[in-house]
Amino acid sequence: MLATLVELQRLKNIDRTGWVLRGLPPRTESVAAHSFGVAIAAMMLADELRRRDVAVDSDRLLRMALLHDWAEARIGDMPKTAVEYFGAEARKHAELKAFADLTRDLADHGTSYRATYEEYEQRVSLEARLVKAADIIDLLVQVLALERAGCRGLDEFWEVTSNADFKLDSTANEVVAAVFAELVAARAKLINP
Repeated sequence: MLATLVELQRLKNIDRTGWVLRGLPPRTESVAAHSFGVAIAAMMLADELRRRDVAVDSDRLLRMALLHDWAEARIGDMPKTAVEYFGAEARKHAELKAFADLTRDLADHGTSYRATYEEYEQRVSLEARLVKAADIIDLLVQVLALERAGCRGLDEFWEVTSNADFKLDSTANEVVAAVFAELVAARAKLINP
């Protein structure tokens, strides 16, 4: 366990590449900080869905949110543009291999972590789709915070709100859409006060 914990410490120091590529200063956001934000957003989405009588496995959801970027401890935070050069399958294969290698020495838990990671990657459950939605929500919350601090030129990140399809049921989709709408409205007030 210790070797894996030590290796995962790297995530605290790996900058999110999207910010670096846009000229933002180092330490704008680490992969670990992003994973924390995803876990918080996922927890809040699950709480709202349970309030609406939708069954959500919070344990599985939070585990998935916390480990969804562990592979980046080995391969770094590949930007979206990397897919253009390597292809989606090559990127996915590299991430799966890195995750498997990272968790190989964790005995039975490694197998459980890999199954949870693959569930997230394949979006086969409500929890996996909610974590993906939380991933995007955390990204947009970070963009909004950066824009409030005076950063400009981040418009492309907002495009995800118009074409995101998480394949959620109507109630979950309604909750995620409401959060997106709140984010877009907050940004609109910022840009057009």
